[in-house]
Amino acid sequence: MKENCRKYLVEFIGTFFLVFTVGCCVLFNMPGVIPAIAIGGALMIMVYAGGPVSGGHYNPAVSLAAVVRGALPVSELLPYWIAQILGAVAAALLMLQMVVPPMFTNAVNYESIGLIIGEFLFTFALCYVVLFTATSPDTQGNSYFGLAIGSTVATGIFAVGSAICYGAFNPAVAIGLGTLQIADWPSILLTILANLLGGFVAAFAYKFVKQ
Repeated sequence: MKENCRKYLVEFIGTFFLVFTVGCCVLFNMPGVIPAIAIGGALMIMVYAGGPVSGGHYNPAVSLAAVVRGALPVSELLPYWIAQILGAVAAALLMLQMVVPPMFTNAVNYESIGLIIGEFLFTFALCYVVLFTATSPDTQGNSYFGLAIGSTVATGIFAVGSAICYGAFNPAVAIGLGTLQIADWPSILLTILANLLGGFVAAFAYKFVKQ
């Protein structure tokens, strides 16, 4: 029980800092390439910090992919999701206390097909990279898994973030964006579904390739 609580706390902390970084980048209007680098960097450092304890998922789609791949027990999926969502909401609520109302922007709406495709593809890429670099016996003990995972998110934000989708690639981040009033909830729901589907398909792709 104590070991499980440590895992959930690590997932909470990592997701908190990831979503807090996202909120700072968006609400403080950080320019140019800074948001993608900062968000990818935040994920990278938290993956390195918490990976040995919980796997460093900080993402319900990654946890789902890990379950399908067999790297996480099914019984752990819901507690991981709860810890991740609580971390995201806590970060968003703290941001709401820090940012004065005039700094808020209206919720951004994207065309549904583009949103689904962008979120699906780069969530797939993220989960695919996580499974190969952080769960595969062939890469066990490597020192680059955190850099690979953070770089995947940064690449996705550069490629499709703000252009055709929110660049969340993570249901917990999507919920954080909704709580921050950056995204409307119907679009958040589509984002979450695309993210979970991306993680699910990535796990089967991993299993097929590794056969």
